[in-house]
Amino acid sequence: MNEISKVKTAGGTVRPDYVPADAYVSPDYVRLEKERLWPRVWQIACREEEIPNPGDFYTYDIADESIAVVRKTDGAIAAYHNVCPHRGRRLTAGCGRMGKFHCKYHGWQWNLDGKPTEVVDRKDWGELLQDSEITLHPVKSASWGGWVFINMDPDSESLEEHLGEAKTLLDPFEMDRMRYVWRKRITMPCNWKTAQEAFMEGYHVQTTHRQLLPYQDDYTFSRAYGRHAMFGYAPTALFGLPSPRISDQSGDMRKGLYEFNKEIWDTLKATTTDEMLAAGRRLMELPETATPFEIYVAFATFHREESAKSGRPWPAITPEQQMAAGTDWNIFPNLVFLQQPTNVLFYRARPNGDDPDSCIFEVNVMERFAEGAEPRNVEVEVADDWRTVDWGLILEQDFQNMEAVQKGMKSRVFKAARPSPVQEVEISNFHATLLAYLDGGQ
Repeated sequence: MNEISKVKTAGGTVRPDYVPADAYVSPDYVRLEKERLWPRVWQIACREEEIPNPGDFYTYDIADESIAVVRKTDGAIAAYHNVCPHRGRRLTAGCGRMGKFHCKYHGWQWNLDGKPTEVVDRKDWGELLQDSEITLHPVKSASWGGWVFINMDPDSESLEEHLGEAKTLLDPFEMDRMRYVWRKRITMPCNWKTAQEAFMEGYHVQTTHRQLLPYQDDYTFSRAYGRHAMFGYAPTALFGLPSPRISDQSGDMRKGLYEFNKEIWDTLKATTTDEMLAAGRRLMELPETATPFEIYVAFATFHREESAKSGRPWPAITPEQQMAAGTDWNIFPNLVFLQQPTNVLFYRARPNGDDPDSCIFEVNVMERFAEGAEPRNVEVEVADDWRTVDWGLILEQDFQNMEAVQKGMKSRVFKAARPSPVQEVEISNFHATLLAYLDGGQ
């Protein structure tokens, strides 16, 4: 019986309402992901603005692989396996700027095109050493939404083909024009899938973030688009009035919509902005008899006006395009984000070595800025324990779940997660796609 058959036999296959627990806790999955997922799939390495100038580089580590992404002298972006062909030493670490690749072990050098320029005492090899044998091994790279993606499989499909319909739905947000506001990276005591799935459904809001229910109808839908999936709220969902779970949805929607955005700002510092708060305050200019539709239209208009006052460009996006894109996306495998016309909150989770109970987890906020006002060199706050970082209430609530879920799934009686086939398609679709990669079918 091969490895993938063992995985399927141990916990069953994936259904819209069933995900085997082994996917989160089994070392077999870690091994298969290292062999069949990460070397074959498009995944984000960094943002384009992190390597703006020739010689700027970013080191992306995933499983046992390390990729050096660099801006070449002609302005193009290239990526290489971060390994010296001589003795295997890694050439870059972290990020920075260089004029050439340089091995700190024996001094070999390469230009930014990956071609060897210096082999110390090369005469020792005579004709045994050819340039083609010691050129840095290239990795496919491409950009979308301002993110630089890499793929170690030279025969892979294009990034555009990988993104499919998701690209069409999300391009109007112009995420390539957004820039970092804050960034944090932690080591989490849970599987990388456990971590990212905490942000791939809105079903948990009614319990985990119950403080939000006075301001929103929390019921969601979820939909798959090939390998990727999203969740969103129905057009009839009311923001600014209580959830039907706790009330008859009476109240002043003008005030409630502002209070919703202020609650999010105070406890998350993401998915809303100063301009959105200013727009919310202006809703009280409307008459008490304003309909929900009139309030939403006014809020969108005020948001645009407040953004214009700050010099922040607004994307060429229609309300219909915003509605079609939903609220939250998983771009397979490990990019998860919540998008707005002027801001994005995005997450990335990666395995931490071979431990299925640990991952590297990143939280990032981006916004649009007036030209020339973009923040420069926004540093990543790094910590080993999430409790040592100031996250605000919402993320703290999520992190408590992630750690407790990982512990609970190791119970001998827990055989499978049972996602909602309506509200958590983003999760079941992710696992069906993952299993296809592990089975060699993608």
